[in-house]
Amino acid sequence: MSPSKTKQARARLRRSSNGMLLTPEEFDAARYDDEDQSRYELVHGVVIVSPIPGACERDPNEELGHLLRLHKDVHPQGAVLDKTLNEATIYFPNNRRRADRAIWIGLGRLPNPEIDVPTITIEFVSKRKRDRGRDYEEKRREYLALGVREYWVFDRSRHVLTVFRQPPADPAEVTIEGDRTYQTPLLPGFELPLGRIWRLADEWKRPR
Repeated sequence: MSPSKTKQARARLRRSSNGMLLTPEEFDAARYDDEDQSRYELVHGVVIVSPIPGACERDPNEELGHLLRLHKDVHPQGAVLDKTLNEATIYFPNNRRRADRAIWIGLGRLPNPEIDVPTITIEFVSKRKRDRGRDYEEKRREYLALGVREYWVFDRSRHVLTVFRQPPADPAEVTIEGDRTYQTPLLPGFELPLGRIWRLADEWKRPR
């Protein structure tokens, strides 16, 4: 195959593609195996392949999505929430991150995920030290630099929600422990009962 045709060929991503070097344009144009359920990210030009989240993450994340959509549908100020998506690709100039959930607020229209920066991004952190460093440090810097207003990190094992806020918000970091309720000025009237999130995550720890 000639070099010109090689450049035009679309990359096909699969589990074995972990570590492949791609440009953001090549990553965006890539194809995927139909039965592959892996998560794909592009970080500093390197393809990162991860397994799909487990039930202890998906279940509380779905509950969070339910609470957000319910707020949008029934609260008098709910219309400010434009859209929330799980497994959302976040578009950086050189990276493509996969957030556990993204929320767009105040656009007054359907967001274009490739252009419109989410108002809030959300991660459910795992116990692994590498993942915790990535979610609490690396992603925090990247999301806030991109223009995300709040970044929520759910620690299921410790029952702690940490919220990082875009400066000059004061305080810039908020920690909510246990079964308390979190409220954000970005979503007027929305109350997040954290106990419901932790209970769903804990259910999957029990022997069945």
